[in-house]
Amino acid sequence: MLLGFAGATGVVAQVAPAETPTKLETVMVAGLPVPGENKAMGSYQQPEWTARRPFVMTRVYVQPEGQAEVELGYDTVSDPDGFQTHLFRQELEYGLPQRWQVDLENTFQDFKEGVTGTGVWHHDSTAVELRHALADWDKIPLNPTLSAAWKVNAHAADAFEGQLLLGSELTPRWHWGVNFLREQQVGDDRFREQSVSGALSYSLVNEKLNLGVETKYGEESDKDTRGNPVRRWAAGPSLQWRPTDQTHLDLVPLLGMTKDAPRLEVFVFFGFEFGAGAGDGDDKKKVEPASLRGR
Repeated sequence: MLLGFAGATGVVAQVAPAETPTKLETVMVAGLPVPGENKAMGSYQQPEWTARRPFVMTRVYVQPEGQAEVELGYDTVSDPDGFQTHLFRQELEYGLPQRWQVDLENTFQDFKEGVTGTGVWHHDSTAVELRHALADWDKIPLNPTLSAAWKVNAHAADAFEGQLLLGSELTPRWHWGVNFLREQQVGDDRFREQSVSGALSYSLVNEKLNLGVETKYGEESDKDTRGNPVRRWAAGPSLQWRPTDQTHLDLVPLLGMTKDAPRLEVFVFFGFEFGAGAGDGDDKKKVEPASLRGR
């Protein structure tokens, strides 16, 4: 018993040698700046280019929650008969929670529907639009977004409008969008427009200069011409310059491709984003691993 007790005491008293740490191979993680217009922003993780209205005629997705945008647009048209008409738009957009957006658009112009030639500048219409994206960005292919609007016309019957908006990026610098629209007047001649517009742009200077092309095809009719609508197709180059991170200036000249389309239509738009959701994080100098680029 004494010998056993002494042996046990010796085992307890023995101090185990310390383990030698194993040095692992050094792993280097390469980080690259997030591509400027493709970096995720807002609660829907949408790329920045979708929050800055990349195209004049074609919309993509919704405003980030808490972001507001004011836009001023000028549109001049040389119609097939040689008359020059002008239109001026003011628009306010605001991003709501749960991927909703509300718009208010006011329009002045110097012509009246059904009257040939130009006239005196007057208020033409006011429209209210509600837009909803079906999911966060890139959760559904093509990022489908639905839009419904009611237009109060000053000199004609009111109209309602519905749209399907689609858009995505081909590469971090190539962006595109397609819209399907139907507008229906609820009285008078029951004017109807059905159209599809599309746009493609390339970020020539990231977050500063985009070049591309825009096009629109539409069919217009009233209650007496449903079987023989007027078909208008126009296309042309587009340019967007962003003087600052939250402003943009667009120039889009369109050439008529059908006999009923305007010979030339020129759009000039200026927009300014502000509000709690307008920040894109540039001031934080974010860096993402290369494996996450474009997500």
